[in-house]
Amino acid sequence: MPAVNVALLANPTAGKGRKAALLPVVVARLRAEGADVRVVAARTVAEMAERAREAVEGGSAVVAMGGDGTVHLGLQAVAGTGVPFGIVPAGTGNDFAARLGLPPDPLDAARAIAVAVRDGTTRAIDLAHVAGADGTEAWFGAVLAAGFDAFVNERANRMRWPRGPQRYNRAILEELLALRARRYRMVLDGAPSEFDSVLVAVGNTESYGGGFRIVPDADPTDGLLDVVVAEPIGRLTLMRLRPKVFSGAHVLDPRVSTYRAKTVELAGEGVTVYADGERICPLPVTITCVPAALSLLA
Repeated sequence: MPAVNVALLANPTAGKGRKAALLPVVVARLRAEGADVRVVAARTVAEMAERAREAVEGGSAVVAMGGDGTVHLGLQAVAGTGVPFGIVPAGTGNDFAARLGLPPDPLDAARAIAVAVRDGTTRAIDLAHVAGADGTEAWFGAVLAAGFDAFVNERANRMRWPRGPQRYNRAILEELLALRARRYRMVLDGAPSEFDSVLVAVGNTESYGGGFRIVPDADPTDGLLDVVVAEPIGRLTLMRLRPKVFSGAHVLDPRVSTYRAKTVELAGEGVTVYADGERICPLPVTITCVPAALSLLA
């Protein structure tokens, strides 16, 4: 049997660079079951995305080694194509991989992918497709943020100081000081509504941000998206609710509403959405669950 071609998208800065030395070992693990592995090299994110698309067009399976950002990049190439996709979790959050039940250890994950490549076994996973009014189109696997957490990301990305996690912490504090409810318009499978909110999240899987279970009941195999909306609340109330997100208990609060739909249309002034931690586009957007859009090597 000829070896299966595998394109490995590797982010050397994932996990703050601590796992870069694992790359040759991961390659060896993938090759141990007979896969023909090629590490995809690129100088920019755009170039990496182009190399990933070329790999798909060339008939290669694709494996992303990194965090949710690297996985997100790979999804743009493989979504809806039927091309097998594997994940070697090597980032700081790894939310999508964790919620799919993949091995958390990179070497264990590489071994599992190698066996799946050898045996030709995949698992069908839903993905979400985003279409923006500005013409943007993107796929995501985990969660789309369109409220407080999206504003935190947007502010952190504008900052030049401080570096590392402290930049995100500073962004949280500044967004808390600026906290205000915004008016949203939402259509769930054709049913419209309008409301004021400080937090809106749409999930294909349950968590973001390294374990925040913002949409705790999201199931990436049910053909539906889960939506969480928090009504207007103050800074202290938001901070009291935030620790509960790790367990998903925040959805039990009467000020938090949950919904489920195949298609979510969302509009609001001055809101830029983030998905899988990546900047997507301003509202309005239409988000659609596409069943079995991903063929996961597992």
